[in-house]
Amino acid sequence: MNIAITGIGIICAIGNDKESVLDSLQKKKSGVGQMHYLQSEHKELCVGEVKMSNEQMAEVLGIDTSEVVSRTTLMGAIAVRQALANAGLSSLQDKRIALISGTTVGGMDITERAFMNKDEQAIAAALEKHDCGSTTNEIAHLCHIPNADTITVSTACSSAINSIMVGAEMLKNDEADIVIAGGTEALSLFHLNGFNTLMILDKEQCRPFDATRAGLNLGEGAAFVVLQKSSEVEESKVQAYVRGYANRCDAFHQTASSEDGEGAFLAMTDALTMAHMEPSDIDYINAHGTGTPNNDASESKAIIRVFGQDVPPVSSTKAFTGHTTSASGSIETVISILAMQNVFIPENLGWAEQDEACVTPAKGLDSAKVDNVVCNSFGFGGNDSSLILSKHPDTQNEPVEHYAFEATFCVPVEDEETLNEIKDYVSPIEARRMGKLMKASIISSMKLMKKAGLESPDAIITATANGMLETSMQFLDEMCEKGEQLLRPTLFMQSTHNTIGSAIAIRLKCHGYNITYTQGTKSLHYAMKDAMRLIQTGKAKNVLVGCFDDPTDKYTGLKKVEEPSVMTACTFLLSRKEE
Repeated sequence: MNIAITGIGIICAIGNDKESVLDSLQKKKSGVGQMHYLQSEHKELCVGEVKMSNEQMAEVLGIDTSEVVSRTTLMGAIAVRQALANAGLSSLQDKRIALISGTTVGGMDITERAFMNKDEQAIAAALEKHDCGSTTNEIAHLCHIPNADTITVSTACSSAINSIMVGAEMLKNDEADIVIAGGTEALSLFHLNGFNTLMILDKEQCRPFDATRAGLNLGEGAAFVVLQKSSEVEESKVQAYVRGYANRCDAFHQTASSEDGEGAFLAMTDALTMAHMEPSDIDYINAHGTGTPNNDASESKAIIRVFGQDVPPVSSTKAFTGHTTSASGSIETVISILAMQNVFIPENLGWAEQDEACVTPAKGLDSAKVDNVVCNSFGFGGNDSSLILSKHPDTQNEPVEHYAFEATFCVPVEDEETLNEIKDYVSPIEARRMGKLMKASIISSMKLMKKAGLESPDAIITATANGMLETSMQFLDEMCEKGEQLLRPTLFMQSTHNTIGSAIAIRLKCHGYNITYTQGTKSLHYAMKDAMRLIQTGKAKNVLVGCFDDPTDKYTGLKKVEEPSVMTACTFLLSRKEE
Protein backbone atom coordinates (compact mmCIF):
# COMPACT_ATOMS: atom_id res chain seq x y z
CA MET A 1 0.00 0.00 0.00
CA ASN A 2 1.31 3.44 -0.96
CA ILE A 3 0.94 6.34 1.46
CA ALA A 4 0.54 9.75 -0.17
CA ILE A 5 1.21 13.20 1.21
CA THR A 6 -1.63 15.38 -0.04
CA GLY A 7 -1.18 18.52 2.04
CA ILE A 8 1.66 20.41 3.73
CA GLY A 9 1.78 23.24 6.25
CA ILE A 10 4.77 24.99 7.79
CA ILE A 11 5.75 27.94 9.98
CA CYS A 12 9.36 28.51 11.00
CA ALA A 13 12.13 31.11 11.15
CA ILE A 14 12.30 31.53 7.35
CA GLY A 15 8.60 31.85 6.64
CA ASN A 16 5.06 31.62 7.93
CA ASP A 17 3.84 29.40 5.08
CA LYS A 18 5.25 27.16 2.36
CA GLU A 19 5.50 29.97 -0.20
CA SER A 20 7.65 32.19 2.02
CA VAL A 21 9.76 29.23 3.17
CA LEU A 22 10.43 28.30 -0.47
CA ASP A 23 11.39 31.88 -1.27
CA SER A 24 13.90 31.99 1.60
CA LEU A 25 15.41 28.64 0.61
CA GLN A 26 15.87 29.71 -3.02
CA LYS A 27 17.29 33.11 -2.03
CA LYS A 28 19.53 31.41 0.58
CA LYS A 29 18.18 33.64 3.31
CA SER A 30 18.68 32.44 6.90
CA GLY A 31 16.16 33.11 9.66
CA VAL A 32 18.72 32.70 12.44
CA GLY A 33 19.53 35.85 14.40
CA GLN A 34 19.05 37.68 17.67
CA MET A 35 16.20 36.52 19.88
CA HIS A 36 13.24 38.86 20.01
CA TYR A 37 10.29 37.10 21.65
CA LEU A 38 12.08 34.81 24.11
CA GLN A 39 13.10 36.85 27.16
CA SER A 40 16.41 35.24 28.09
CA GLU A 41 19.59 36.48 29.75
CA HIS A 42 21.56 34.80 26.97
CA LYS A 43 21.36 37.55 24.39
CA GLU A 44 24.67 36.34 22.97
CA LEU A 45 23.01 33.24 21.51
CA CYS A 46 21.59 33.10 17.98
CA VAL A 47 18.17 31.50 17.55
CA GLY A 48 15.73 30.75 14.76
CA GLU A 49 12.51 32.38 15.97
CA VAL A 50 9.18 32.47 14.17
CA LYS A 51 8.69 36.11 13.22
CA MET A 52 5.32 36.47 14.95
CA SER A 53 4.26 37.20 18.51
CA ASN A 54 1.78 34.98 20.33
CA GLU A 55 -0.82 37.72 19.95
CA GLN A 56 -0.28 37.88 16.19
CA MET A 57 -0.60 34.10 15.87
CA ALA A 58 -3.75 34.13 17.99
CA GLU A 59 -5.17 36.79 15.67
CA VAL A 60 -4.38 34.63 12.62
CA LEU A 61 -6.24 31.78 14.29
CA GLY A 62 -9.11 34.04 15.31
CA ILE A 63 -8.94 33.26 19.01
CA ASP A 64 -9.19 35.45 22.10
CA THR A 65 -5.73 36.89 22.80
CA SER A 66 -6.44 36.84 26.53
CA GLU A 67 -6.72 33.04 26.45
CA VAL A 68 -3.65 31.25 27.84
CA VAL A 69 -2.40 29.11 24.96
CA SER A 70 1.15 27.88 24.57
CA ARG A 71 3.30 29.06 21.68
CA THR A 72 3.75 25.39 20.79
CA THR A 73 -0.01 25.06 20.31
CA LEU A 74 -0.34 28.30 18.33
CA MET A 75 2.33 27.36 15.79
CA GLY A 76 1.02 23.81 15.52
CA ALA A 77 -2.54 24.99 14.85
CA ILE A 78 -1.36 27.36 12.10
CA ALA A 79 0.60 24.58 10.37
CA VAL A 80 -2.27 22.07 10.66
CA ARG A 81 -4.77 24.52 9.20
CA GLN A 82 -2.41 25.20 6.30
CA ALA A 83 -1.93 21.47 5.65
CA LEU A 84 -5.68 20.79 5.62
CA ALA A 85 -6.32 23.73 3.28
CA ASN A 86 -3.47 22.65 1.01
CA ALA A 87 -4.99 19.17 0.81
CA GLY A 88 -8.39 20.66 -0.04
CA LEU A 89 -9.99 19.06 3.01
CA SER A 90 -12.61 21.59 4.01
CA SER A 91 -14.86 18.93 5.52
CA LEU A 92 -13.78 15.99 7.63
CA GLN A 93 -17.24 14.66 8.34
CA ASP A 94 -17.68 10.88 8.47
CA LYS A 95 -13.91 10.33 8.33
CA ARG A 96 -11.71 8.63 10.89
CA ILE A 97 -9.11 11.33 11.59
CA ALA A 98 -5.88 10.97 13.51
CA LEU A 99 -3.84 14.00 14.55
CA ILE A 100 -0.33 12.92 15.54
CA SER A 101 2.02 15.57 16.90
CA GLY A 102 5.64 15.31 17.92
CA THR A 103 6.73 17.59 20.76
CA THR A 104 8.94 17.51 23.82
CA VAL A 105 8.63 21.05 25.16
CA GLY A 106 4.82 21.08 24.88
CA GLY A 107 3.43 23.83 27.10
CA MET A 108 6.72 24.48 28.89
CA ASP A 109 6.60 28.19 28.02
CA ILE A 110 3.50 28.55 30.20
CA THR A 111 4.88 26.38 33.01
CA GLU A 112 8.22 28.19 33.21
CA ARG A 113 6.55 31.61 33.12
CA ALA A 114 4.52 30.64 36.18
CA PHE A 115 7.65 29.33 37.91
CA MET A 116 9.71 32.42 37.15
CA ASN A 117 6.89 34.67 38.42
CA LYS A 118 6.61 32.49 41.56
CA ASP A 119 2.86 32.37 41.05
CA GLU A 120 1.70 29.23 42.86
CA GLN A 121 -1.84 29.38 41.49
CA ALA A 122 -0.53 29.74 37.94
CA ILE A 123 1.92 26.88 38.53
CA ALA A 124 -0.87 24.58 39.63
CA ALA A 125 -2.93 25.53 36.56
CA ALA A 126 0.08 25.11 34.25
CA LEU A 127 0.88 21.65 35.59
CA GLU A 128 -2.67 20.56 34.83
CA LYS A 129 -1.87 21.18 31.15
CA HIS A 130 1.84 20.42 31.30
CA ASP A 131 1.75 17.06 29.53
CA CYS A 132 2.61 17.28 25.84
CA GLY A 133 -0.67 15.63 24.89
CA SER A 134 -2.61 18.70 26.00
CA THR A 135 -1.05 20.74 23.18
CA THR A 136 -2.20 18.17 20.63
CA ASN A 137 -5.71 18.28 22.06
CA GLU A 138 -5.70 22.08 21.85
CA ILE A 139 -4.50 22.00 18.23
CA ALA A 140 -7.36 19.66 17.33
CA HIS A 141 -9.79 22.07 19.00
CA LEU A 142 -8.39 25.16 17.28
CA CYS A 143 -8.47 23.39 13.90
CA HIS A 144 -12.08 22.29 14.35
CA ILE A 145 -11.36 18.57 14.33
CA PRO A 146 -12.70 17.71 17.81
CA ASN A 147 -13.39 14.08 16.93
CA ALA A 148 -9.80 13.39 15.92
CA ASP A 149 -7.85 10.59 17.54
CA THR A 150 -5.15 12.76 19.16
CA ILE A 151 -1.76 11.11 19.62
CA THR A 152 1.48 12.65 20.85
CA VAL A 153 4.96 11.25 20.23
CA SER A 154 7.91 12.51 22.26
CA THR A 155 11.29 11.17 21.18
CA ALA A 156 13.23 14.43 21.40
CA CYS A 157 14.54 15.62 18.01
CA SER A 158 13.14 12.65 16.04
CA SER A 159 9.58 13.17 17.33
CA ALA A 160 8.04 14.62 14.17
CA ILE A 161 9.41 12.01 11.76
CA ASN A 162 8.30 9.27 14.15
CA SER A 163 4.83 10.85 14.13
CA ILE A 164 4.73 10.58 10.33
CA MET A 165 5.87 6.95 10.56
CA VAL A 166 3.14 6.09 13.09
CA GLY A 167 0.58 7.81 10.85
CA ALA A 168 1.65 5.77 7.84
CA GLU A 169 1.39 2.55 9.84
CA MET A 170 -2.08 3.46 11.06
CA LEU A 171 -3.25 3.99 7.49
CA LYS A 172 -1.71 0.72 6.34
CA ASN A 173 -3.49 -1.09 9.17
CA ASP A 174 -6.82 0.63 8.41
CA GLU A 175 -6.95 2.45 11.75
CA ALA A 176 -7.68 5.83 10.13
CA ASP A 177 -8.90 7.36 6.86
CA ILE A 178 -6.86 10.57 7.10
CA VAL A 179 -3.81 11.30 9.25
CA ILE A 180 -2.40 14.74 9.97
CA ALA A 181 1.13 14.17 11.27
CA GLY A 182 4.12 16.31 12.13
CA GLY A 183 5.51 18.26 15.03
CA THR A 184 5.57 21.59 16.81
CA GLU A 185 8.05 23.08 19.27
CA ALA A 186 8.40 26.56 20.77
CA LEU A 187 11.59 28.07 22.08
CA SER A 188 11.64 28.12 25.85
CA LEU A 189 14.01 29.18 28.59
CA PHE A 190 13.99 25.54 29.70
CA HIS A 191 15.53 24.06 26.60
CA LEU A 192 17.64 27.09 25.64
CA ASN A 193 19.35 26.88 29.03
CA GLY A 194 19.35 23.10 28.92
CA PHE A 195 21.23 22.95 25.64
CA ASN A 196 23.50 25.71 26.90
CA THR A 197 24.52 23.58 29.91
CA LEU A 198 25.69 20.93 27.43
CA MET A 199 27.93 23.60 25.84
CA ILE A 200 26.73 22.80 22.31
CA LEU A 201 25.19 26.16 21.33
CA ASP A 202 27.00 28.41 18.84
CA LYS A 203 26.97 32.16 19.37
CA GLU A 204 27.29 32.59 15.60
CA GLN A 205 25.21 31.08 12.80
CA CYS A 206 25.75 27.33 12.84
CA ARG A 207 27.89 25.68 10.14
CA PRO A 208 26.89 22.02 9.75
CA PHE A 209 29.72 19.72 8.61
CA ASP A 210 32.23 22.60 8.52
CA ALA A 211 35.65 22.07 10.13
CA THR A 212 35.09 25.16 12.29
CA ARG A 213 31.59 24.21 13.47
CA ALA A 214 31.08 24.97 17.14
CA GLY A 215 27.51 23.91 17.88
CA LEU A 216 23.87 24.41 16.99
CA ASN A 217 21.41 27.31 16.97
CA LEU A 218 18.08 26.47 18.57
CA GLY A 219 14.97 27.25 16.56
CA GLU A 220 11.21 26.87 16.75
CA GLY A 221 8.37 26.14 14.42
CA ALA A 222 5.82 23.61 13.27
CA ALA A 223 5.07 21.57 10.18
CA PHE A 224 2.40 18.98 9.43
CA VAL A 225 1.56 16.80 6.46
CA VAL A 226 -1.73 15.19 5.47
CA LEU A 227 -1.35 11.46 4.84
CA GLN A 228 -3.84 9.39 2.88
CA LYS A 229 -3.90 6.02 1.14
CA SER A 230 -2.90 6.73 -2.46
CA SER A 231 -5.68 4.45 -3.69
CA GLU A 232 -8.22 6.85 -2.20
CA VAL A 233 -6.96 10.11 -3.74
CA GLU A 234 -6.52 11.43 -7.24
CA GLU A 235 -2.93 11.23 -8.48
CA SER A 236 -2.95 14.97 -9.20
CA LYS A 237 -3.36 15.65 -5.48
CA VAL A 238 -0.29 13.65 -4.45
CA GLN A 239 2.63 15.89 -3.47
CA ALA A 240 4.97 13.04 -2.52
CA TYR A 241 4.89 9.41 -1.51
CA VAL A 242 6.15 8.08 1.81
CA ARG A 243 8.16 5.17 0.43
CA GLY A 244 10.23 4.02 3.38
CA TYR A 245 10.97 4.75 7.00
CA ALA A 246 12.65 3.29 10.03
CA ASN A 247 13.30 4.07 13.66
CA ARG A 248 16.36 2.53 15.33
CA CYS A 249 18.17 3.18 18.59
CA ASP A 250 21.86 3.97 18.77
CA ALA A 251 21.78 2.56 22.34
CA PHE A 252 25.01 4.39 23.11
CA HIS A 253 24.56 7.52 25.24
CA GLN A 254 21.81 9.83 26.49
CA THR A 255 22.98 12.87 24.49
CA ALA A 256 25.94 11.82 22.30
CA SER A 257 25.99 9.80 19.09
CA SER A 258 28.22 6.75 18.64
CA GLU A 259 31.41 7.14 16.66
CA ASP A 260 30.29 4.72 13.94
CA GLY A 261 26.71 6.07 13.79
CA GLU A 262 25.19 2.62 14.26
CA GLY A 263 21.64 3.82 14.94
CA ALA A 264 21.68 6.19 11.97
CA PHE A 265 23.17 3.50 9.72
CA LEU A 266 20.48 0.99 10.70
CA ALA A 267 17.67 3.54 10.25
CA MET A 268 18.78 4.53 6.73
CA THR A 269 19.41 0.92 5.73
CA ASP A 270 16.00 -0.25 6.95
CA ALA A 271 14.24 2.68 5.26
CA LEU A 272 15.89 1.83 1.93
CA THR A 273 14.84 -1.81 2.31
CA MET A 274 11.22 -0.82 2.97
CA ALA A 275 11.27 1.52 -0.04
CA HIS A 276 12.67 -1.25 -2.29
CA MET A 277 15.51 1.11 -3.21
CA GLU A 278 19.24 0.91 -3.59
CA PRO A 279 21.48 3.66 -2.23
CA SER A 280 22.09 4.77 -5.83
CA ASP A 281 18.37 5.60 -6.18
CA ILE A 282 18.62 8.47 -3.67
CA ASP A 283 19.06 11.94 -5.20
CA TYR A 284 19.38 14.01 -2.02
CA ILE A 285 19.92 13.55 1.71
CA ASN A 286 18.40 16.17 4.00
CA ALA A 287 20.76 15.53 6.88
CA HIS A 288 20.06 15.95 10.58
CA GLY A 289 23.25 18.06 10.51
CA THR A 290 23.00 20.02 13.75
CA GLY A 291 26.42 21.69 13.56
CA THR A 292 27.79 19.99 16.67
CA PRO A 293 31.18 18.27 16.32
CA ASN A 294 29.80 14.94 17.53
CA ASN A 295 26.56 14.73 15.51
CA ASP A 296 27.99 15.75 12.15
CA ALA A 297 30.94 13.36 12.32
CA SER A 298 28.74 10.47 13.48
CA GLU A 299 26.08 11.10 10.81
CA SER A 300 28.78 11.40 8.15
CA LYS A 301 30.21 8.02 9.14
CA ALA A 302 26.75 6.47 8.92
CA ILE A 303 26.08 8.04 5.51
CA ILE A 304 29.39 6.75 4.14
CA ARG A 305 28.64 3.27 5.55
CA VAL A 306 25.35 3.26 3.62
CA PHE A 307 26.35 5.03 0.39
CA GLY A 308 30.06 4.25 0.11
CA GLN A 309 32.00 6.56 -2.19
CA ASP A 310 28.88 7.51 -4.18
CA VAL A 311 27.23 9.78 -1.62
CA PRO A 312 24.41 11.81 -3.21
CA PRO A 313 24.16 15.56 -2.54
CA VAL A 314 23.82 16.17 1.21
CA SER A 315 22.83 19.31 3.05
CA SER A 316 21.52 20.38 6.42
CA THR A 317 18.93 23.16 6.42
CA LYS A 318 19.34 23.97 10.11
CA ALA A 319 21.42 27.08 9.32
CA PHE A 320 18.21 28.39 7.71
CA THR A 321 15.74 27.49 10.48
CA GLY A 322 17.79 26.75 13.55
CA HIS A 323 17.42 23.34 15.17
CA THR A 324 13.70 23.13 15.83
CA THR A 325 14.22 20.00 17.97
CA SER A 326 11.00 17.92 18.07
CA ALA A 327 9.56 19.72 15.03
CA SER A 328 12.71 19.42 12.92
CA GLY A 329 11.75 16.18 11.18
CA SER A 330 8.47 17.50 9.80
CA ILE A 331 9.88 20.94 8.97
CA GLU A 332 12.64 19.24 6.99
CA THR A 333 10.14 16.86 5.42
CA VAL A 334 8.22 19.85 4.05
CA ILE A 335 11.49 21.48 2.92
CA SER A 336 12.43 18.24 1.14
CA ILE A 337 9.04 18.16 -0.62
CA LEU A 338 9.51 21.79 -1.72
CA ALA A 339 12.94 20.83 -3.10
CA MET A 340 11.40 17.89 -5.00
CA GLN A 341 8.62 20.02 -6.43
CA ASN A 342 10.93 22.85 -7.48
CA VAL A 343 13.89 20.67 -8.57
CA PHE A 344 16.61 22.24 -6.42
CA ILE A 345 18.85 21.18 -3.57
CA PRO A 346 18.97 23.57 -0.59
CA GLU A 347 22.35 24.98 0.26
CA ASN A 348 24.24 23.93 3.37
CA LEU A 349 24.61 27.52 4.57
CA GLY A 350 27.85 28.52 6.32
CA TRP A 351 30.00 25.64 5.10
CA ALA A 352 33.45 26.74 3.95
CA GLU A 353 36.15 24.43 5.28
CA GLN A 354 36.35 20.67 4.78
CA ASP A 355 36.47 18.42 7.83
CA GLU A 356 38.06 15.07 7.01
CA ALA A 357 35.66 13.41 9.44
CA CYS A 358 32.60 14.71 7.58
CA VAL A 359 30.89 14.43 4.23
CA THR A 360 31.24 17.39 1.86
CA PRO A 361 27.83 19.06 1.83
CA ALA A 362 26.14 20.59 -1.19
CA LYS A 363 26.63 24.29 -1.78
CA GLY A 364 23.17 24.27 -3.30
CA LEU A 365 21.98 23.33 -6.78
CA ASP A 366 19.37 25.48 -8.53
CA SER A 367 18.48 22.76 -11.01
CA ALA A 368 18.71 19.13 -9.98
CA LYS A 369 16.91 15.81 -10.22
CA VAL A 370 15.26 15.33 -6.84
CA ASP A 371 12.97 12.33 -7.18
CA ASN A 372 13.96 10.40 -4.05
CA VAL A 373 15.00 11.99 -0.76
CA VAL A 374 16.27 10.62 2.55
CA CYS A 375 15.32 12.85 5.47
CA ASN A 376 17.17 12.14 8.74
CA SER A 377 16.18 13.05 12.30
CA PHE A 378 18.18 11.92 15.31
CA GLY A 379 17.19 12.55 18.92
CA PHE A 380 18.57 12.35 22.44
CA GLY A 381 18.96 8.82 23.68
CA GLY A 382 20.06 7.73 20.20
CA ASN A 383 16.52 7.74 18.84
CA ASP A 384 17.41 7.74 15.13
CA SER A 385 14.83 7.90 12.35
CA SER A 386 14.99 8.10 8.57
CA LEU A 387 12.19 8.83 6.11
CA ILE A 388 12.29 8.29 2.34
CA LEU A 389 10.12 10.57 0.20
CA SER A 390 9.57 9.97 -3.50
CA LYS A 391 7.83 11.45 -6.51
CA HIS A 392 6.83 7.93 -7.52
CA PRO A 393 4.75 5.20 -5.86
CA ASP A 394 6.20 1.83 -4.94
CA THR A 395 5.34 -0.80 -7.55
CA GLN A 396 6.68 -3.68 -5.45
CA ASN A 397 4.12 -3.80 -2.71
CA GLU A 398 4.31 -7.08 -0.89
CA PRO A 399 1.57 -8.81 1.12
CA VAL A 400 1.99 -8.44 4.86
CA GLU A 401 1.75 -11.51 7.06
CA HIS A 402 -0.35 -11.13 10.16
CA TYR A 403 0.67 -12.78 13.40
CA ALA A 404 -1.23 -13.21 16.64
CA PHE A 405 0.22 -11.81 19.85
CA GLU A 406 -0.07 -12.30 23.57
CA ALA A 407 0.89 -10.36 26.69
CA THR A 408 2.94 -12.82 28.69
CA PHE A 409 4.50 -10.84 31.52
CA CYS A 410 3.84 -7.78 33.65
CA VAL A 411 6.20 -6.48 36.35
CA PRO A 412 4.98 -3.53 38.46
CA VAL A 413 7.06 -1.60 40.97
CA GLU A 414 4.62 -0.80 43.73
CA ASP A 415 6.46 0.30 46.85
CA GLU A 416 9.36 2.37 48.14
CA GLU A 417 11.27 -0.65 49.42
CA THR A 418 11.53 -2.12 45.94
CA LEU A 419 13.59 0.90 44.83
CA ASN A 420 16.47 -0.46 46.91
CA GLU A 421 16.82 -3.24 44.35
CA ILE A 422 18.40 -0.74 41.94
CA LYS A 423 21.78 -1.82 43.34
CA ASP A 424 21.30 -5.17 41.59
CA TYR A 425 21.32 -3.47 38.19
CA VAL A 426 23.41 -0.29 38.30
CA SER A 427 26.50 0.98 40.05
CA PRO A 428 26.20 3.19 43.17
CA ILE A 429 27.46 6.18 41.17
CA GLU A 430 24.77 5.70 38.53
CA ALA A 431 22.08 5.16 41.15
CA ARG A 432 22.91 8.43 42.91
CA ARG A 433 22.16 10.30 39.69
CA MET A 434 18.77 8.65 39.22
CA GLY A 435 15.41 9.92 40.40
CA LYS A 436 12.82 7.53 41.76
CA LEU A 437 10.99 7.16 38.47
CA MET A 438 14.14 6.18 36.60
CA LYS A 439 15.05 3.65 39.29
CA ALA A 440 11.57 2.15 39.22
CA SER A 441 11.57 1.85 35.43
CA ILE A 442 15.00 0.19 35.33
CA ILE A 443 14.07 -2.29 38.07
CA SER A 444 10.75 -3.16 36.41
CA SER A 445 12.35 -3.63 32.98
CA MET A 446 15.35 -5.65 34.13
CA LYS A 447 13.24 -7.95 36.31
CA LEU A 448 10.86 -8.54 33.42
CA MET A 449 13.68 -9.41 31.03
CA LYS A 450 15.05 -11.89 33.54
CA LYS A 451 11.60 -13.38 34.07
CA ALA A 452 11.13 -13.75 30.31
CA GLY A 453 14.59 -15.20 29.78
CA LEU A 454 15.52 -12.52 27.25
CA GLU A 455 18.74 -10.52 26.98
CA SER A 456 17.11 -7.80 24.89
CA PRO A 457 13.70 -7.15 23.28
CA ASP A 458 13.16 -6.42 19.58
CA ALA A 459 11.56 -3.05 20.39
CA ILE A 460 10.94 -0.74 23.33
CA ILE A 461 7.80 1.40 23.62
CA THR A 462 7.23 3.80 26.49
CA ALA A 463 4.00 5.37 27.73
CA THR A 464 4.16 8.42 29.99
CA ALA A 465 1.92 11.43 30.57
CA ASN A 466 4.48 13.69 32.22
CA GLY A 467 7.84 12.10 31.47
CA MET A 468 10.71 13.02 33.75
CA LEU A 469 8.62 15.59 35.59
CA GLU A 470 10.67 15.57 38.80
CA THR A 471 13.88 16.32 36.90
CA SER A 472 12.22 19.04 34.84
CA MET A 473 10.83 20.73 37.94
CA GLN A 474 14.24 20.58 39.61
CA PHE A 475 15.74 22.32 36.59
CA LEU A 476 13.06 25.04 36.77
CA ASP A 477 13.72 25.39 40.50
CA GLU A 478 17.39 26.02 39.75
CA MET A 479 16.53 28.64 37.13
CA CYS A 480 14.39 30.44 39.71
CA GLU A 481 17.09 30.32 42.36
CA LYS A 482 20.27 30.82 40.33
CA GLY A 483 19.16 32.54 37.16
CA GLU A 484 20.28 31.25 33.78
CA GLN A 485 24.03 31.12 34.37
CA LEU A 486 24.76 28.33 36.88
CA LEU A 487 22.66 25.35 35.84
CA ARG A 488 23.60 21.66 35.87
CA PRO A 489 23.68 19.64 32.64
CA THR A 490 22.78 16.39 34.42
CA LEU A 491 19.23 17.54 35.08
CA PHE A 492 18.60 18.59 31.50
CA MET A 493 20.13 15.41 30.08
CA GLN A 494 17.53 13.40 31.99
CA SER A 495 14.55 15.66 31.34
CA THR A 496 13.25 14.50 27.95
CA HIS A 497 10.18 12.29 27.89
CA ASN A 498 12.07 9.52 26.08
CA THR A 499 14.86 9.48 28.70
CA ILE A 500 13.47 6.29 30.23
CA GLY A 501 12.99 4.42 26.95
CA SER A 502 16.48 5.30 25.77
CA ALA A 503 18.08 4.50 29.14
CA ILE A 504 16.52 1.03 29.03
CA ALA A 505 17.70 0.56 25.42
CA ILE A 506 21.25 1.57 26.36
CA ARG A 507 21.26 -0.86 29.29
CA LEU A 508 19.82 -3.74 27.23
CA LYS A 509 21.86 -2.90 24.08
CA CYS A 510 18.62 -2.78 22.12
CA HIS A 511 19.11 -1.19 18.68
CA GLY A 512 15.51 -1.81 17.64
CA TYR A 513 12.44 0.39 17.33
CA ASN A 514 12.13 2.83 20.23
CA ILE A 515 9.30 5.30 20.72
CA THR A 516 7.57 7.21 23.53
CA TYR A 517 3.88 8.19 23.67
CA THR A 518 2.81 11.15 25.82
CA GLN A 519 -0.95 11.49 25.53
CA GLY A 520 -2.12 11.78 29.12
CA THR A 521 -4.14 8.82 30.35
CA LYS A 522 -4.28 7.42 26.80
CA SER A 523 -0.51 7.00 26.54
CA LEU A 524 -0.52 3.30 27.43
CA HIS A 525 -3.38 2.63 25.01
CA TYR A 526 -1.38 4.02 22.07
CA ALA A 527 1.80 2.30 23.22
CA MET A 528 0.00 -1.06 23.31
CA LYS A 529 -1.59 -0.44 19.90
CA ASP A 530 1.83 0.25 18.43
CA ALA A 531 3.30 -2.88 20.02
CA MET A 532 0.44 -4.95 18.61
CA ARG A 533 1.06 -3.49 15.12
CA LEU A 534 4.76 -4.36 15.28
CA ILE A 535 4.04 -7.97 16.19
CA GLN A 536 1.04 -8.47 13.92
CA THR A 537 2.95 -7.20 10.87
CA GLY A 538 6.06 -9.23 11.64
CA LYS A 539 8.32 -6.27 12.46
CA ALA A 540 9.05 -7.62 15.94
CA LYS A 541 8.75 -10.90 17.80
CA ASN A 542 8.62 -9.30 21.22
CA VAL A 543 8.10 -5.75 22.48
CA LEU A 544 8.88 -4.28 25.88
CA VAL A 545 6.14 -1.79 26.82
CA GLY A 546 6.64 0.40 29.87
CA CYS A 547 4.14 2.67 31.60
CA PHE A 548 5.99 5.20 33.75
CA ASP A 549 4.82 8.39 35.42
CA ASP A 550 5.64 10.91 38.08
CA PRO A 551 2.42 12.34 39.60
CA THR A 552 1.96 16.10 39.39
CA ASP A 553 0.04 16.41 42.64
CA LYS A 554 3.25 16.66 44.66
CA TYR A 555 4.00 20.03 43.06
CA THR A 556 1.94 22.90 44.43
CA GLY A 557 4.63 25.58 44.29
CA LEU A 558 8.26 26.07 43.54
CA LYS A 559 9.19 23.26 45.91
CA LYS A 560 7.97 19.71 46.31
CA VAL A 561 5.72 19.51 49.34
CA GLU A 562 5.86 15.77 49.72
CA GLU A 563 7.63 12.77 48.26
CA PRO A 564 5.19 10.12 47.06
CA SER A 565 5.90 6.61 48.29
CA VAL A 566 4.94 5.03 44.99
CA MET A 567 6.08 5.70 41.47
CA THR A 568 3.87 4.58 38.62
CA ALA A 569 6.11 2.00 36.94
CA CYS A 570 4.87 -1.12 35.23
CA THR A 571 6.46 -3.02 32.36
CA PHE A 572 4.73 -5.45 29.98
CA LEU A 573 6.08 -7.89 27.43
CA LEU A 574 4.06 -8.55 24.28
CA SER A 575 5.19 -11.51 22.21
CA ARG A 576 4.29 -13.22 18.97
CA LYS A 577 1.94 -16.06 19.74
CA GLU A 578 3.28 -19.37 18.55
CA GLU A 579 0.58 -21.42 16.90
